[in-house]
Amino acid sequence: MPSVSTGKSRREPLPRNVWAASITSFLTDVSSEMVLNLLPLFLANVLGLKASVIGVIEGVAASTASLLKLATGWVSDRLSQRKWLAVAGYGISTLVKPFYWFAGTWEAVAGVRWAERIGKGIRTAPRDALIADSISEEQRGRAFGLHRAADTGGAVVGLGVAMLAVWAVQRGGTYLVEDTFRAIVLLSLLPAALAVLVLAVGVRERPRVVQPSDGDRRPGIRDLGSRFLIFMGIVAVFDIGNSSDAFLILRASERGISVLGILAMLLSFNLVYTVTSLPAGSLSDRIGRRRVIIAGWLLYAVVYAGLAVAEAGWHIWSLYLAYGLYYGLSYGTLKAFIADLVDPRLRGTAYGLHAAVIGVLDLPASVIAGVLWSGVGSWPGHGPAAPFWFGAITACAAALLLGLLMRETQT
Repeated sequence: MPSVSTGKSRREPLPRNVWAASITSFLTDVSSEMVLNLLPLFLANVLGLKASVIGVIEGVAASTASLLKLATGWVSDRLSQRKWLAVAGYGISTLVKPFYWFAGTWEAVAGVRWAERIGKGIRTAPRDALIADSISEEQRGRAFGLHRAADTGGAVVGLGVAMLAVWAVQRGGTYLVEDTFRAIVLLSLLPAALAVLVLAVGVRERPRVVQPSDGDRRPGIRDLGSRFLIFMGIVAVFDIGNSSDAFLILRASERGISVLGILAMLLSFNLVYTVTSLPAGSLSDRIGRRRVIIAGWLLYAVVYAGLAVAEAGWHIWSLYLAYGLYYGLSYGTLKAFIADLVDPRLRGTAYGLHAAVIGVLDLPASVIAGVLWSGVGSWPGHGPAAPFWFGAITACAAALLLGLLMRETQT
């Protein structure tokens, strides 16, 4: 199990790099959450796309940078340089964001979405490795918990701004209108630019990790180890049923929740995510990462099964609050668990491979969800309920495999 830290060590302040990376993620999510949670509604309400096509767009968006995530993680390990790769990734996403304002066809929107994901692909693995490099194992869960809390706190602020914009431009309403979306795009640009500045100025590159017994040999992908690769296989089982959250937004709309109501629901989801991420990360430092991740995945299965049978808008809203708890339990803890499993010199590669596995599977996961939503075949509850039944089953399978095949790391 992860080593048990003393109360004194847990109270030690987190280092500058963790705070700078967290502030950057906060500002980035202020910007991104204004736009991305409304993007499925823009595609459906304004451009008239079907759910299956939206699923393809979101799946490609999640998958398009998967090889970049692996490549930049590996490069950051080889060069022992995390910071400027992360800055470049955030910069690319910021530079392409204004083009949402000009996009008038679904092809143009998809192109901007995919380009923005390339930036995310470049930055994610080096940033996560930088955080892991900057903190001791005893506080690793706490550090990633803070990062997730900051990231999601930005989502709360971004959604709040989006809600005000929706109210100011269209006074609520069931459907999103074009002028509202374009106004929100403009509002999103300032925090995106500030995020890049904070990372460039605030983060200090960490010195290279050296293992003298290995001489000059640099470890490669084959040195990631069987435990990490088994864990990636289990994550793949989970992720094939974890389609884009665009389907949750479409489910809420399909159950009669207005645009303003959807934004309020997402804001409450992110509040739960924010307040639970840091305690969950700290809990994983004490009782082990595996238990916390299993609890999160089982909760996900319950939420998705609930979404499959939900009949009213308040059902969706209640389940979305529980969905926020799943995120709080799982996301930061999973990042800390990866750092526990691998050689410190391979953290960038490990985070890149993890992101690549998710990225590669996000496309088929979202395509499967779109096809099931459309009512093809005889899947139980076929139609909008079907992708949620599928996700609940794969989450249960992944939790079972993690319980049977993995043990906590030993230190």
